[in-house]
Amino acid sequence: MDLNVALISGVVALLFAGYLIMSVLKKSKGTPKMQEISNAIKEGAMTYMHREYKTVAVVAVILAVILGWLINIPTAVGFSIGAFFSALAGYIGMNMSVRSNVRVAEAAKKGLKDALKTAVRGGAVTGMFIVGFGILSVGLLYYFYQDPKLIIGAGFGASLISLFARVGGGIYTKAADVGADLVGKIEKGIPEDDPRNPAVIADNVGDNVGDCAGMGADLFETYVVSLIAAMLLGVGIGGGVLLPLMLSAAGIIASIFGVFVIGIGNSKNIWRELSTGVFTTSGIAIVLFYFVIKSMMDSLNLFYASLAGIFLTIGIWITTEYYTSKDKKPVQSIAKASQTGAATNIISGLSVGLESTLVPVILIAIAILWASYFGGVYGVAIATIAMLSVTATIITLDSYGPITDNAGGIAEMTGLSQKIRKVTDELDAVGNTTKAVTKGFAISSAALAALSLFVAFANEAGMTTLNLINEKVVVGLFIGGALPFIFSAILMGAVGRAAYAMVNEVRRQFKTIKGIMSGKTKPDYTKCIDISTKASLKEMILPGIIAVASPLIVGFLLGVEALGGLLAGAIVTGLLMALFLSNGGAAWDNAKKYIEDGKFGGKGSLAHKAAIVGDTVGDPSKDTAGPALNALIKVLNTISILFAALFVAYALI
Repeated sequence: MDLNVALISGVVALLFAGYLIMSVLKKSKGTPKMQEISNAIKEGAMTYMHREYKTVAVVAVILAVILGWLINIPTAVGFSIGAFFSALAGYIGMNMSVRSNVRVAEAAKKGLKDALKTAVRGGAVTGMFIVGFGILSVGLLYYFYQDPKLIIGAGFGASLISLFARVGGGIYTKAADVGADLVGKIEKGIPEDDPRNPAVIADNVGDNVGDCAGMGADLFETYVVSLIAAMLLGVGIGGGVLLPLMLSAAGIIASIFGVFVIGIGNSKNIWRELSTGVFTTSGIAIVLFYFVIKSMMDSLNLFYASLAGIFLTIGIWITTEYYTSKDKKPVQSIAKASQTGAATNIISGLSVGLESTLVPVILIAIAILWASYFGGVYGVAIATIAMLSVTATIITLDSYGPITDNAGGIAEMTGLSQKIRKVTDELDAVGNTTKAVTKGFAISSAALAALSLFVAFANEAGMTTLNLINEKVVVGLFIGGALPFIFSAILMGAVGRAAYAMVNEVRRQFKTIKGIMSGKTKPDYTKCIDISTKASLKEMILPGIIAVASPLIVGFLLGVEALGGLLAGAIVTGLLMALFLSNGGAAWDNAKKYIEDGKFGGKGSLAHKAAIVGDTVGDPSKDTAGPALNALIKVLNTISILFAALFVAYALI
């Protein structure tokens, strides 16, 4: 019965997503000019997705065959299902995102409340599809195989899509963004979403493939692998295998209510409205957790452990907002430092990014100790599930970001009134913070999920301790600790190379195509879209190889002890690097926005030009390298679990 309830909740999530789709699509699409810009963004986004999925599909088929040959057929089937549902959730969600943007711009004519509800409901489609497909894929595989070990492949499939979506989408969006900013804003002095900028459509496309499809795949992966890890650790505990599914089902119901409450009030404080959705989801989830655990377990200890996950969600929400909001001291300190140039802006931004790692790490440590006290390692896994119970709401707010960003771009490119632009600007300004906060949530939940996966790997490999005096463990620690750094270096370099090509193309168009600046001639948007697309597809291959090959090489050459060290090192440095890069990048971005609001000289001032440079440095940090580290540490762990038995049997040392 418990499994049936979990499966029904997945269907309910999909039905609710269908309702949201209908409610958004019935909204007006605005003028023909608005529809023309929206269609250009939509075509660019879907073209990229089609080309990316064709590339990834080839890799997925090869890996499925290898898994079926080396391990077993159920693992290969699970891998295929995990990859398929991850890709499908991202595809449907982004399709909805690029259809919502123009409707939000049109809704802004009626005021802030209508535009906010439209943006939130458009974003909620992605969130509901992710949790719906997530619980259905894991639940159905368990229904057929009745063994958590046989569904681990689904986690690897989800991880593969997440890795490529994060890496490819991140490279795409930042190549376009950097090109648009450096040439358009600094060299030509035109606004960010000015239709005269050749990279403007590619930039708007990138917002969707990076922040919508990328984040969706990221949290789908975390959702699935956390469910599987918790089920593995629950074997032998009465009700322990099905409890994670039931708690996730409770989270889906809570998220539906959380989405509904956003925008129903009359508050003009957008951040407060969005936060209400998260707090409502969390509160309802706690109540449902109590009844679920009371009905399934002998004591309430696991309920108390689940509270650690909710505590961490709220703590990360508040902490990340503090370090990345333009209304708070850290961002304002970067803006103030911009008055003396780009160098001091970057120094200040680095300081804020580095400082921002401390409190999240303390919160994660408290959550681990708290959950472990009440439930041991299984309690930590349950805390992770509890944290991820708000996934649908978190994804809603993340997808809200690119929808409102695009809506603002459409409003500016089509010359809508200043009154309407004021509404879209207010929505977009909060979107920068929501994207930063959701990245903080994704990073922290990935760290907890990786810990559960690490314990599951240790169980599969027959390890009870990790001896730090053992030279193989130490070697593994060094290799694992270095992986996030080299991974980030490759991604930052990829963005730099793609941005170099983009900047030169934008300069070429301004120089050779007469009439762009006067508005008499349209730029060649397609050329810029093509540069970002080709660069992202080419550059995502090497990071993927590193993520897949590293645990295999270390596991077969040095054995499970060295691999255990590698996983531990990668989790620690990956978490810290991801927090530093994501929070620092978001702080640079909002420091620029703070100056653009009229502070320290406003637009065109020395401080503004310095802040644009800082924002450009922060772009690949927060949207490419930082978020991609989530996928890296989870891929490393899922592959290690899959091949643990083979490592034990065939390691050379």
